[in-house]
Amino acid sequence: MLNKGLRDEESIRIDNVLKTLHSLVFVPENAFDTHQIEKALKDFGLNIESLNAIAPNDLIVLLERLHLDWNQKEQFADFLVAFSKQNPFDFREKAIAVYNYIQSESKTFSFGIFNKIASAKANL
Repeated sequence: MLNKGLRDEESIRIDNVLKTLHSLVFVPENAFDTHQIEKALKDFGLNIESLNAIAPNDLIVLLERLHLDWNQKEQFADFLVAFSKQNPFDFREKAIAVYNYIQSESKTFSFGIFNKIASAKANL
């Protein structure tokens, strides 16, 4: 278990990586900079190929091991959905698994996450 100071530093680092990933996928017209995305994913011990190969349950275990909180897990799932929209890889099933994990394990029902699950499933 991380102490409070290390946990705060780790949380800030994770937030910065997630902000970078989101800024790279929310750009117009297929302008993804895959090199920058790979660089940001490296902070999670991933790259696009390994993200494609990892099983949804293994991804959840990885996110737990990286100490992502519920909000950060949701942001990562949001990144997976956004990146899947204009990308040869489809990470929506992994995002749905993360969303479902958040809904069941956080002990708090979120209509926002429920709607994200429905939206991701509708586009499969």
